[in-house]
Amino acid sequence: MKSLFGYGITTKAIAKSGNWQIFDDKFKAISKDEYGNTLLPSKEFNPKNSSLEIPSPGIPPSNPLIKQAQNLISEYDYFNPKFSIWITGTNGKTTTTQMVEYLLPNSQAGGNIGNPLANMDKDKLWILETSSFTLHYTKIAKPSIFVLLPITPDHISWHGNFEEYKKAKLSPLDRMTERDIAIIPDEFRNYPTSAYKITYKNSNDLIKYFGFKDIIFDEPFKLDEVLAKAVYKILYFKEKSLDGFRVDAHKIEEFLDNKKRLWIDDSKATNVDATINALKKYKNKNIYLILGGDSKGQNLEPLFEELKTYTIELFLIGKDLALFEELAKKYNIKYQNCGILENAIKTIDKKFNDGVAILSPASASLDQFKNYKDRGNVFKKLVEKLK
Repeated sequence: MKSLFGYGITTKAIAKSGNWQIFDDKFKAISKDEYGNTLLPSKEFNPKNSSLEIPSPGIPPSNPLIKQAQNLISEYDYFNPKFSIWITGTNGKTTTTQMVEYLLPNSQAGGNIGNPLANMDKDKLWILETSSFTLHYTKIAKPSIFVLLPITPDHISWHGNFEEYKKAKLSPLDRMTERDIAIIPDEFRNYPTSAYKITYKNSNDLIKYFGFKDIIFDEPFKLDEVLAKAVYKILYFKEKSLDGFRVDAHKIEEFLDNKKRLWIDDSKATNVDATINALKKYKNKNIYLILGGDSKGQNLEPLFEELKTYTIELFLIGKDLALFEELAKKYNIKYQNCGILENAIKTIDKKFNDGVAILSPASASLDQFKNYKDRGNVFKKLVEKLK
């Protein structure tokens, strides 16, 4: 009998094929779903009665189901497309994936971007935004073109340490062949792989390598654009413009309040590196920064090393507020404990005369919100209500 672990977006899509046993902690008794699958509490799993196990990507290796599994593969392994483009890294993978889909005809984006592989069109070219969680469990499938954005610490609590996180991100290189192409940061130029490697230190390296003439975006989206254009040129031997492409909401999204003051919704910044990159654009301005949430076990010190060079005041929220407060004191950075987002906005409103106010939390959102989009939407609504 085939098994699915967790009943989330990925596994629900696979379950539509029927004939699965599905294990999840939220199931309190054995039942059936509309596709005839058996739904069971996690404690009912018996590895002797399972020929195959596919986990929801977010289930960590420490979970008892994972530890008991004897035939564990990923969603990618199960579908194992013959030709696909994988895009991963710490920051920018969603935008890069969307840009590649925008450029490539007859293509479809999926994976971590929210479209499970089970729902994708097999007649289209698959462009897969690929998380470290999925890569951790993937042992068979490989990309034909692998795009790796810079790797910085993230999801440390899930992987256990930065080295394991990095190992997962680099793992597709282990399975690639001489027919495959990998575009990777220069620091990994000596990583052993059979794939043809194109390495870069920055956007300009790739612009020079591919001879690009038409670049639209500034950093941090410039690298995303160049990587997407690189994929197109590898496949079609010419350059194509991203004119008309629009970056998603909640990524360094600027808007004005009723007093014409500039606010920035960067709720998508769920790690230290993303926040550092967002702030660079406003380095010469007075900054009111809303920071905090679930820090995911990251090392926050590099962020505060950067913040001490800014004219900045912090407004701290979320479950790990105490960690941010400790570092603000250590680096002598002005801060206020606000607890929740609404308090932070109201506090900023009282003193915001010049500069910019930014929500760039360097943290996950699930401690107080449904997801980063919910956090960003709440942020914008609260700012809009200011008088």
